[in-house]
Amino acid sequence: MPRLPASRRSGLDDALAVELAAVVTGARRRALRDGDRQIDTAHLLHSLVETDPEVGAAFDGGHQLARVLGYLVQRSIGYGLRWQRSVEDTGSALPVVRAGADSAAAGWSPAAAAALAGAFERAARRGDRRVRGLDLLAALAADPDSRAVEVLRKAGVDPVVLAGRTGPAGGPSQQV
Repeated sequence: MPRLPASRRSGLDDALAVELAAVVTGARRRALRDGDRQIDTAHLLHSLVETDPEVGAAFDGGHQLARVLGYLVQRSIGYGLRWQRSVEDTGSALPVVRAGADSAAAGWSPAAAAALAGAFERAARRGDRRVRGLDLLAALAADPDSRAVEVLRKAGVDPVVLAGRTGPAGGPSQQV
């Protein structure tokens, strides 16, 4: 899978909170292991719920989180969802601001690039340069046609309700 040039990776890493940088690294590893050409929104969601305790707390109890992880694990071992090893392109209404037109070359599906851009925008509205896990969760839940939202729905999670639990633009607990 193609990767961002080192200079662009370091700029991205500077803007991500340590926890979210670990999420992106985990999603990249997951995509490679799954044989997928691009990081998609389900890879990001999987890594996010496994890595960030604040994201886990946004779900309505452990049962919801367990169901989401169950669907994501099914996908990673080759069962379940129909889109394994295909490219995610939802035609998302979310703008791709930071990823730009070369997101596919950088190893990101258009929907994943849009979600990351949405997370950056959310952090900026909060007045923060650093993107947090809840920013990314809200952005993932905002694209109704994404793979992440498909997983959430199959697990019985309402993406709109989940996004509402992340607080407005990250909420006061997310301020630096």
